[in-house]
Amino acid sequence: MRIYPTMELQNGRCVTLDKGRLDNAMIWHVDPVETARSWSAAGAEWMQLTDFDAIEGRDTNAELVEEIIRSAEMPVQLAGGMRAREHVEHWIDKGAGRVVIGTLAARDPILVKELAKFYPDQIVLAVDVWQGFVMTEGWRSQSAFTPEAFIEAFADTPFAGIVVTDIDSDMEDVEAQLGLISGLAEKSRTPVIASGVVRTADDISRLAYIHNISGAIVGRALFRKSLSLGEALDVAKTAHEPVAQFQ
Repeated sequence: MRIYPTMELQNGRCVTLDKGRLDNAMIWHVDPVETARSWSAAGAEWMQLTDFDAIEGRDTNAELVEEIIRSAEMPVQLAGGMRAREHVEHWIDKGAGRVVIGTLAARDPILVKELAKFYPDQIVLAVDVWQGFVMTEGWRSQSAFTPEAFIEAFADTPFAGIVVTDIDSDMEDVEAQLGLISGLAEKSRTPVIASGVVRTADDISRLAYIHNISGAIVGRALFRKSLSLGEALDVAKTAHEPVAQFQ
């Protein structure tokens, strides 16, 4: 299972949000570029970068995002504001290893299927769930899709992964989150990346035993220092090692 250390940007600063509330961000006084480099030095193979200003339709962080992509020394999975083909193509051209698409997939699924086929292994589907439905527009608008139907609609699409976030229990009810993520991972033909569920090393251990979970996004726990990246990577690497079966 792969760990994706995750950085969220707002007005050029690293932040974390409570249930996606953009007006109530916790600011972390760290250098975004140096933080990304430190994650690579610690052994991370990928990172996720979410641009909250892009979700709001602003390009405030564009230069910083480019700098992180250039200097992170590992591939960057970029999320936020991918509302049109040109946004997706722009950031792939700028060197993003993958882009994460949510709202656009709900609005124009045919286009997103085309993008996934044109950019194999570079398009990731975001499935953000609240009260049983997929949310769009940065968690502010409820779509008509259940997460099961949304994933099934893209069953044959060659996504690099599907990021699943349970907004209802965001960082509060891990057991409920694991139930939702486990159920969706079982139905999905594409490997699932769990988001918002990791607070401690034990959460990573539990995720490792869920079928079709290929990775976990870890952000707030790293900034709060309730979990070190080194520990997260070690647990992910060893949590599900093969064990000889008795005859």
